[in-house]
Amino acid sequence: MANTIINPVRKTVAFDATGKILGRLATQIAMNLMGKTSAVYQPNVDAGNLVVVTNCAGIKVTGKKYEDKKYFHHSGHPGGIHETTMRVMWEKDPASVLRAAVSRMLPKNKHRTNRMKRLSIS
Repeated sequence: MANTIINPVRKTVAFDATGKILGRLATQIAMNLMGKTSAVYQPNVDAGNLVVVTNCAGIKVTGKKYEDKKYFHHSGHPGGIHETTMRVMWEKDPASVLRAAVSRMLPKNKHRTNRMKRLSIS
């Protein structure tokens, strides 16, 4: 009976991001998306909660991360690596910084895409 697949009953968890530190908030969100806060957690089952984050522009970042932290992506072509600082990403959309932090904290497996779809940031 221990190996039965469970039908998840998803709860909606709301976070107010005002005054919260980026990394600490992202870990709480990732834990809820994975389902590690519930008693029926199984690593191979996607039974996490729905997460709603409000006031994303009020997130705090410590240290010199605005200027020093860089995000990289690659076009797939030779020499196609591009970098963006946190300040540039934050000015375009503060939600993209939080979304990147949460996505990179989730396990890199087939469940990550569906878990990120359950994250709503406003």
